[in-house]
Amino acid sequence: MIWNKEVECMSREEMQKLQGERLKNVVERVYNNCEPYRKRMQEAGVSPADINSIQDIVKLPFSSKKDLRDYYPWGLLSAPLSEIVRVHASSGTTGKPIVVGLTKNDLASWAESGARCFSAFGLDKNDMVQVSYGYGLFTGGLGAHGAGENIGATVIPMSSGNTQKQIMMMHDLGATALACTPSYALYLAEAMQASPYKRDEFKLRVGIFGAEPWTESMRKEIEQKMGIKAYDIYGLTEIIGPGVGFECEHQCGTHLNEDFFYPEIIDPETGEPLPDGEKGELVFTTLTKEGMPLIRFRTRDLTCLHREKCACGRTLVRMDKIMGRCDDMLIIRGVNVFPTQIESVICEIPELESHFFITVDRVNNTDTFEVKVEVKPEFYVPSDEAKMSSLAKSVAQRITSVVGIQPVVVLVEPQGIQRSEGKAKRVLDKRVFAN
Repeated sequence: MIWNKEVECMSREEMQKLQGERLKNVVERVYNNCEPYRKRMQEAGVSPADINSIQDIVKLPFSSKKDLRDYYPWGLLSAPLSEIVRVHASSGTTGKPIVVGLTKNDLASWAESGARCFSAFGLDKNDMVQVSYGYGLFTGGLGAHGAGENIGATVIPMSSGNTQKQIMMMHDLGATALACTPSYALYLAEAMQASPYKRDEFKLRVGIFGAEPWTESMRKEIEQKMGIKAYDIYGLTEIIGPGVGFECEHQCGTHLNEDFFYPEIIDPETGEPLPDGEKGELVFTTLTKEGMPLIRFRTRDLTCLHREKCACGRTLVRMDKIMGRCDDMLIIRGVNVFPTQIESVICEIPELESHFFITVDRVNNTDTFEVKVEVKPEFYVPSDEAKMSSLAKSVAQRITSVVGIQPVVVLVEPQGIQRSEGKAKRVLDKRVFAN
């Protein structure tokens, strides 16, 4: 099903015209209302008068997560704080979150984007969507919630966790769609098989999964165990959250809502634009956002774009599955984790050396997160198990408070972590995101 045929099936010429008009408006907004953007544009020798079509976007300077951190919390606002009606946030490298402020119109655009996604998944007002993404500052829960309400579906705001109740409510209320991370979906699938309910007693038929990388083999396993059709939904907190992109029934790439979020692919080293079909770094410009618009925001995600018409009838540009990242950010259970976050915690604990090693793996389709860290000689007492256990627990709690997910902390003896004469290797990601 197509929610907004006028836009989703718009001709390339009409889309470019609309994008050009919206780009001019958003550039005027940030230039007139946001000093950091105005200063950066002046340094680049560009003004709103220079932007007359979407092709002029290459004249504009890039932005990045560093800007959101440097101007935390409100330095990048392009609307009065009195017009910000909701705040979302994601993790920062030093414990400070990346804050995003949204106006009423921003929320309306987000709900529109989400409605297109849910409609592409075959959902409508007759469906019941169980939202098992986390609610709160994370965009997943409320993003999926708004999309469900906008198509007229009944929304069950379960949030994450409490698996037995999840299954009971899914069964008793007759949920037809489940929205959560793919790893949690597999956990639920296994719990459903062990529950007293039979599979044919559930009405579930659609899965809406995102917030972390997942493979085709994982998709097939979820579909087989749950008896559903599993779809990928794409988003970034900085841009808007879930709803930036979606799969249609043909699942031949991710359709991007390019009338709201204009995509580019650039060479991650030079910043030069790359042609369609060539792999590079994904960049977004928010064309209608009022609260905190982002101009040429570098996502660090690696992918490529395709603009030929899809078999579903949509002309929206399609994005290949994310192939990796340009930086060292880890996505663990849907949460962005930076090694520098771990370092910031460890350096604040007097019993610990600054040497640590992170190992991420996937066991039974769930991400594992281990942090090995050296203890200073005067505090390393392996014979005192209670003391070592208490210290490990304290370190785990401190890391959890910063990154949002709990690691397994392993304390090792002094000099227990291998040294390097060059750049220190502090991360081992054993996961393989291949088909």
